[in-house]
Amino acid sequence: MSTDNLPQSPGQPPRKPRVAVVFGGRSSEHGISVVTAGAVLKAIDRTKYDVLPIGITRDGRWALTADEPERMAITERRTPSVGELAESGEGGVVLPVDPTNREVVYGEPGSVPKVLGEIDVVFPVLHGPYGEDGTLQGMLELSGVPYVGSGVLASAVGQDKEYMKRVFTSFGLRVGPYVVIRPREWERDEPAARKKIVDFAGEHGWPLFVKPARAGSSIGITKVDDLSGMDEAIAEAQRHDPKILVEAALRGREIECGVLEFEDGPRASVPAEIPPPDAHAYYDFEAKYIDSTPGLVPAPLTPEETAEVQKLAVDAFEAASCEGLVRADFFLTEDGEFVINEINTMPGFTPISMYPQMWRASGVEYGELVDRLIQAAMRRSTGLR
Repeated sequence: MSTDNLPQSPGQPPRKPRVAVVFGGRSSEHGISVVTAGAVLKAIDRTKYDVLPIGITRDGRWALTADEPERMAITERRTPSVGELAESGEGGVVLPVDPTNREVVYGEPGSVPKVLGEIDVVFPVLHGPYGEDGTLQGMLELSGVPYVGSGVLASAVGQDKEYMKRVFTSFGLRVGPYVVIRPREWERDEPAARKKIVDFAGEHGWPLFVKPARAGSSIGITKVDDLSGMDEAIAEAQRHDPKILVEAALRGREIECGVLEFEDGPRASVPAEIPPPDAHAYYDFEAKYIDSTPGLVPAPLTPEETAEVQKLAVDAFEAASCEGLVRADFFLTEDGEFVINEINTMPGFTPISMYPQMWRASGVEYGELVDRLIQAAMRRSTGLR
């Protein structure tokens, strides 16, 4: 999509595409989404694009926020929130629902709504439910507004770890042992649900990892070393998602690989390795974002291993029908096999996050990465494709 095709007044120079950066949201990953938005806002080339920051508060209100990336950083070990950045405590932003009209409207109680102008593409940097899981993508499809990242199906598959694993298995990708406890199982027969986990532990051994099935950023995950810690782990996972996933521990190295959509199709970055963090039991939220545990980029792999994990990352991208970007996470097991753990359709995107680091090591700097994602979104139409 070129600026030649954008609406403009007669005699006026072509206007720049307007990018709405949407961030925050109702999930437990709200704060990291705000941090990501700050990095993206700072990186967008203002000579090429106009920018409209839109934050979604923790209770779901779409707020107009100031374009002040410096306020969107982790300070004193705490993440920022949209509520702190909103220009009003009551005003709301409304995106169009008519595909023939892309005007964004802002309104305050008792005031005449104000038209903020048209948007040409949405850059949703939301993580978790109500944003990364296909819900926002469905709304944008109805509105006919192009957006960065995967569509409805791929976003939903990428959010739900159970169905993600089922899709990967059907495409011949190797996944680790797991068991799922759905809310109805827990409600109908809690002892039977517990026995399902105990039997799984008996088959695969300890430790186990208990996770929310539809959350990210390692939030709500507990490493359980024996049965005594199971109840607390289940309760913590269910705080974030009534559906939980229990995985067997895999002995091996944690390897990540980024996938980015270029004009000729998806390509893989150099991979990275996540070494075991010294101060944490595993690579949890604090290790990722608060203590910034460094990864090894590129990963110390053989050329053959590098080529294999890059191929598998692209295979996972294609298997889930992804678009734009993906971070694929693997274990390189002790027997030399790559096992895919999960994909993230909107991975951590702060400057210290592994996805930008891997692409920087592959020759794509952060600003170019942001630009490529916007351009890829503008090349695509909404609807069936």
